[in-house]
This record gives sequence, structure tokens and C-alpha cells, in this order.
Amino acid sequence: MRARTTPSLIMILLAAVVLVVTSPTAAQAIGGFDYSRAQVSATGLQVPWGLAFLPDGSALVSERGTARILQVRPGQTPVRVATVNGVAASGEGGLLGIAVSPTYAQDQWVYAYFSTSNDNRLVRFRLNAPQTQNVLFSGVPRASIHNGGRIAFGPDGQLYVSTGDAGNTANAQNLNTPAGKILRMTPSGGVPADNPFGGSRVYSYGHRNVQGLAWDAQGRMYASEFGQNTRDEINRIVAGGNYGWPTCEGVCGNPSFRDPIVTWSTAEASPSGLAYANGTLFAAALGGTRLWTVPLTSAGGAGTPVAELRGTYGRLRAAAVGPDGWLWVTTSNRDGRGAPVAQDDRIIRIPPTGTP
Repeated sequence: MRARTTPSLIMILLAAVVLVVTSPTAAQAIGGFDYSRAQVSATGLQVPWGLAFLPDGSALVSERGTARILQVRPGQTPVRVATVNGVAASGEGGLLGIAVSPTYAQDQWVYAYFSTSNDNRLVRFRLNAPQTQNVLFSGVPRASIHNGGRIAFGPDGQLYVSTGDAGNTANAQNLNTPAGKILRMTPSGGVPADNPFGGSRVYSYGHRNVQGLAWDAQGRMYASEFGQNTRDEINRIVAGGNYGWPTCEGVCGNPSFRDPIVTWSTAEASPSGLAYANGTLFAAALGGTRLWTVPLTSAGGAGTPVAELRGTYGRLRAAAVGPDGWLWVTTSNRDGRGAPVAQDDRIIRIPPTGTP
């Protein structure tokens, strides 16, 4: 005699099936995002470097070599909305970081950091007149390598700019040059009264080449930094902090310098863009061709990092959490150091865990 299957039993079985299908594994859900459902949202870009969001939820993306700024909406063809004049793209220089004014709805300011033929500089302009540039800060040493370039507004409303040592290690410890630093300035380029060094935009120093900036939910600041031959870093940034380069690479235990909260071998990382969400930092790795997820402790230290998207999309450059709640990551496979495929360069979007 065949046993009967009751309606209640059917419902239980269906619920179990749905649970199995929709619940990501613990590894897939690290940091609150489901990496198994990553989506390619834009293709055909040329070395996208900076990533920032407009109030309507669309993204502005800078291209290092072309000096173009593209507006990206998921599932639509990217649209060029500006070309920045004065950009001299060579080596690691070009159009680098971009940021959108926190009061964009009122002032329409877009900020950009880029290399000219003889310096790196920070400007702001409006998308309807990109050739009319307001130069906020110039004279940052430029070179074929180590130009820094990430810019971002902090939770304090001030503008932070990362610079590289421009291939001259002595720059990092010299407070009289902006190279090898993280700079802090007002939205109009001025020196905030509470900066750690009177009359100076220098916020922290002893950096080799910072390309990622992020803040956690408590307002603590972090930066990703390229090492030379041994250790790449994520540092917790404090006002006036000295991060040791060129004396220290990685953890050196010297009380004169601040040690990183996490390090990797240079083959595993070469960390560029940095984002924060759900108690976790997300570091886009170029040489490591992966996304590092770094859980933060309550004291602002780091737990054990876990690699996601390992080798899936190649070199990863920028990372940001969009207004849509998704994690956005750009590739950098056409920068002369990658192995591009036909779709490169791409923008990848990773949904929050539980998104239908």
C-alpha cells in the first residue's frame, strides 16, 4: 500500500528545497554579499580607475588612459559624459580618482585627481562644463609609477587624497612634500584648522603608494597600500600617523611607526580600491586577481582575511558599495599588466545576501 503524502508534508519539502536553492554557503556570504551571483554589469571599458555615485544611483567611472568619465547604469551601455582636459597618461599616471560632492544636488561638483605632463593635481568641475576646471591643489610629484590617486569624502565632510612617493622613497618621510602622503582638505581645497600639522594638508605620512580609502561605521579610516617586494598592507589611519615607509614594509614593531592591521605577500594582493560594509573591508587586488574580504574587530583591528572571486575576472582595481546596496568592482585587465578577454574591462556587481 502506497503511503499518502499530506499537503503539510509537501509544504515542508518545498520550503526545504527553497532554502537549499536560495541560501548561499558561508563562504559565499562573507561580508554580507553573495559572490556566487556576481553579475557583469558593464563591458568594453578602458582601464576604469575611479568609481563614484551620483544621487540618482548611477555611477561615474574614470578611465585612466582615455581621460573619459563614463556614466554607468547596470544593464545599459556606458555613456561618456565628460572628457577631462590636461591629462597626460603614461605609466601609472592619467585620469585617476574621482569623487562626487556630498552636496551634489545643490552644487553639481565632480572632483578628479589626474596626472599632467609635470605634476599630479586635484580639480573640480561640473559635468556640463568639464573644461572649466577649478584647480584645488597641484604640484604633487608625478612619475611613471607611484602616483597614488584615490580621493574620497570622509564622514567629516572633508576631502581625502592619497598620493604616492613618485618613485623617490625619501618623499614619504618629508613633511614638506605632498608625495607619499594622505592629504586632508576642505571641499574647496583649503587646509582644515584641525589638521595634525599646522598649515599643512598632510594628514598621515610614511606611505609608499596608497590607492584605497574607506571608513567604517564608527568613522575610523583605513587605507590599502602597495608594498615593494615583500608585504602589501591595510592600515588604520590616524591623524599625524607615520606609517614607516621606506624604513618599514609590513609589520616592523618600531614604536616610531604604526604597523598595518593586515598584510599579504605582494603576489597575493597589490591592493587598490577599498570599500566598507557590514563590519568588513573589501580590497580589490590587482596582482592577486581576487577580492579580499577583511572582517574588522570592535577595536578596529582585522580578523582573518578571506579571498573571493579568485582569478575569476582578472586584475581588480576599484571597489565601492553603491546606493543600491550592491558591491561594485572594476577590472583593470587592459592596463598593460593583465590578460584581457573580449569583454574587458568590466564592472562587476555583487548582490547583498538574500537579494531575490
